[in-house]
Amino acid sequence: MTAPTDGSSPIEVLLVEDDPGDVLMTREAFEEHKLRNRLNVVSDGAEALAYLRREGQYADVVLPDLILLDLNLPRRDGREVLEEIKKDEQLCRIPVVVLTTSQADEDILRSYQLHANAYVTKPVDFERFIEVVRQIDEFFVSVVKLPPRG
Repeated sequence: MTAPTDGSSPIEVLLVEDDPGDVLMTREAFEEHKLRNRLNVVSDGAEALAYLRREGQYADVVLPDLILLDLNLPRRDGREVLEEIKKDEQLCRIPVVVLTTSQADEDILRSYQLHANAYVTKPVDFERFIEVVRQIDEFFVSVVKLPPRG
């Protein structure tokens, strides 16, 4: 099965986010803009890696076509998760968008050094947050050709 890139079919999106408010806003952004993509959510870095490696309760999940990754996570930091994803032969082709509150230059630089595909600072305003999520969706679903699912 290949990841759709023409907008005709939903893609699998994994949101790695520990803030329930940000999870809710992302879900609402998907719903408000009728984004048909499937949004799956995990709340910490260790859970993200278990999901991506299909371990335990995640044994039967479909690997995501796109990962939205917060940096400041419990258990395993987002930077560690990004590093693990990008050094794993099975996972490294999945685009990772760092979606975080940090505007620190060192976080931006480190994320790109770890091969993040994009770095987006979360807006605090709800309407702007919705727009940012819509733009990420538009770019990765309608503009970019995603690699086939592994």
